[in-house]
Amino acid sequence: MGIGGALAESRRRAGLTVAQVGDQTGIRETVITAIEGDDFSACGGDACSRGYIRIIARAVGADPEPLIRAYNTARAGPHPACDDTAQPGPRPAKADTADPVTVTRKGVWIWLAGIAVLVVVLAGLGFAAFHYLAGPRHAVTAAPSALAHPVHHAQPPRTPAPAPRTPAPATAAPVTPLTPVSAAAFGPGGTAQGDDPRDAPLAIAGDPATPWRTDWYATARFGDLKTGTGLLLDMGRPVTVTSAQITLGSASGAAFQVRAGAIPILGGTRPVARAASAGGVVRLTATRPVQGRYILIWFTRLPPGGQGFQVTVYDIRLMGS
Repeated sequence: MGIGGALAESRRRAGLTVAQVGDQTGIRETVITAIEGDDFSACGGDACSRGYIRIIARAVGADPEPLIRAYNTARAGPHPACDDTAQPGPRPAKADTADPVTVTRKGVWIWLAGIAVLVVVLAGLGFAAFHYLAGPRHAVTAAPSALAHPVHHAQPPRTPAPAPRTPAPATAAPVTPLTPVSAAAFGPGGTAQGDDPRDAPLAIAGDPATPWRTDWYATARFGDLKTGTGLLLDMGRPVTVTSAQITLGSASGAAFQVRAGAIPILGGTRPVARAASAGGVVRLTATRPVQGRYILIWFTRLPPGGQGFQVTVYDIRLMGS
């Protein structure tokens, strides 16, 4: 599968249309459609093509780095030389000239030899001047009184240099519980497609007797009706989630992601942590710091239940800064 096919497949898994991706990214729909067909001629060069690939990949929830590497590999190739060897036919004969490297080395040796002679001459002159000044005609004898009563000059006390100050280490932001402002049921197309929207706030109410549940589905993959379902938490301000504790029903088999982003859409969030075959109390640690106002608990697989497949969320607790 090519780069465009991978982007198109990720877009379809995210439940997004080309028009929705265009609205999120600001890229024209014709350009997005061309890129999904592996046509990058409308991008304006390799640098712009890589930029479009990154923006579209993040909007549809795909990792852009493998796609960038695939693009670079596809674009790599030999570059023509810029000298006369690139032209067919015999090369013109060159004039018989001296080797410039040999001439340069000879000049350097002559210059070094001149410097050595100059140093020897100056050393001889300095030695002769020293003996002339140190001879008996210029010897100076100190007066007896000066020798008998030497003068001692008081030396001012030395002040020790101040010890260098070691800068205090940077203090990390304290990790505290994060309280959502609201919770809403969420589907591939946003809050309008979520399961059981009326009871979504129960997932953050802290009462284990009143959970939020998804709809019943015929298969663990939502009966091929959608790509996922979940809960969108509005934190009221940008936060950084470092860990999460999510209490599910006792049946194992749920797969979900904790995602964060500044925009309340699936393509506007990035994964913070993942869980597979989960059930009961699930504790997750963020793989990397991702800041965002919106935290999305996004289920991609449901555990089995009495009437098919359904996930139950009793409680959600987030930690971060």
